Amino acid sequence: MTIIDQGNGAGPAAADLIKDTTTQTFVKDVIEESKRQPVLIDFWAEWCGPCKQLTPVLEKAVKAAKGKVKLVKMNIDQHPAIPGQMGIQSIPAVIAFVNGQPADGFMGAVPESQVNAFIEKLTKGVTAPGEPNIAEILQEAEAVLAEGDTAAAAQIYAEVLQYDSTNIPALAGLAKCYAISGAMEQAKQTLAMVPESKRNDPLVKAVQTAIDLAEQAEQLGPIAELEQKVAANPLDHQARFDLATALNAKGDRAAATEQLLAIVKRDRKWNDDGARKQLVQFFEAWGGADEATVEGRKRLSTILFS
Repeated sequence: MTIIDQGNGAGPAAADLIKDTTTQTFVKDVIEESKRQPVLIDFWAEWCGPCKQLTPVLEKAVKAAKGKVKLVKMNIDQHPAIPGQMGIQSIPAVIAFVNGQPADGFMGAVPESQVNAFIEKLTKGVTAPGEPNIAEILQEAEAVLAEGDTAAAAQIYAEVLQYDSTNIPALAGLAKCYAISGAMEQAKQTLAMVPESKRNDPLVKAVQTAIDLAEQAEQLGPIAELEQKVAANPLDHQARFDLATALNAKGDRAAATEQLLAIVKRDRKWNDDGARKQLVQFFEAWGGADEATVEGRKRLSTILFS
C-alpha cells in the first residue's frame, strides 16, 4: 500500500512560482492562475526604494510555500492601466487574488515575519502541487486501525513519517499500533521521537498511558486466578483492581470498567481513590470517543453524583 508519492522531494521551480506580468498577460497570469492557487501581485517601480526591500522578502516567502502561492510582479511605470483601475496610489502594494478575485493585501515594505504570516493565512488549507493531504491520510489510518487492521494502519503511519518525521498524530498512531500488537519496546521507541514540548499532546498521552497500563498488567497473575480471588472475597479490592487491569490489557474494556466501578461503589476512598483514578486512566488510553469510555463515564458520574 503506497499512500504517499514522495517524488524527488523538490517543490516547483522558482521560475514557475515567480514571474513578471504585463497589462496584456494580467488576466492569464493573475486572474486565471488564482483559480488554481492564491496569487500575489506585487506592484513596484524602479525608483521605489521600499519596493527593492520588499521584493526579495516576498520571493523568499513564496519559494518557501512550495507552490501553495505564486508571485506576479508588475512595473507600474511600464504598465499603469491595471494599477490605475485597482486604485493603487502608493507602492509597494501587494494584492492577493483567490479564485479570480482580490482577497487581501498590504502596503509598504513590511517585515519578513509579517509577509510570512500573510502568506500562511492566505494558504491555510491549500495543498501544494505534489504534496500529500496528510489530514486525509491520517483519517484513513485511523479508520483502518478501528477496523482492527493494525499492520496496515502502521504502514500508513510509517509512510506519513517518511514524509514528515515530526508529525505528532502519525508518531502517536504508529506507537499505538505497536502497543496494540504487544511490541511495547517499539512503541516506547516511537514515542521517544516525540519532542519534549509535545509530550502532553492528548494523542501522545493516550498511548503512553496504554503502555503504562500494559506494563502494570504484565506484573499480575493469570486472569483466572484473579477471578477466583474476587469470587472468594468480593471485598478484596486489590484483587478486583488487578483483575480490572488485566482485563483491560486483554481488551475486555466493559468487564474492566465493571470491576473498577464495583470498587468505587463499595469504597470510594480505597487506596486514595485508586479505582476511580485507574478508570480515568483507562478512559485516557481508550480515547474520549470510544464507546467504552462514553458508557463508562456515564456510569461513573451516576455513582459519584447520585
